[in-house]
Amino acid sequence: MDAEIRPHVGVGPFRFGMSVEEARAAVAGRCPFRTVSCDEEPGQIVLRQDDFEMDVVLGFTKGALSGVELVRFRNEDADVRVLLDGLDVFRTPSEDLFQQLAERGHTIEENDLGFDVLPELKVILANRSSHEYPVDEEGDPLSYDYVLVADQI
Repeated sequence: MDAEIRPHVGVGPFRFGMSVEEARAAVAGRCPFRTVSCDEEPGQIVLRQDDFEMDVVLGFTKGALSGVELVRFRNEDADVRVLLDGLDVFRTPSEDLFQQLAERGHTIEENDLGFDVLPELKVILANRSSHEYPVDEEGDPLSYDYVLVADQI
């Protein structure tokens, strides 16, 4: 499964501005995720893909999709790629991804909290997890494990 991040548009079948009903229909259709939690008039819908152990959070503002959060799969054998500008966000080492995005002309703002922001794309990348993901020799995560794609940052 590939989930393509389309800055200013959305992720996979989820498009900014779509209604809660349209998002639910996308999940019920070809989307391999199930709804984990959702309020009647949601501020967010939490989705889970059980085989990959991956989560997606759809955020809504005034009934319209305004952000998509992707949390890296915990099953390392998962047949899933989350792509940004053709690069696999969750499998490419974060230092390499950072450099490759910069080489493609994207501005990246780092901060001490572990969030890297691509302001013109309205994308945030982070290593924020407490899960057991692959790490380097110093124990730092090799790859990003969280992405936020939003209509505003």
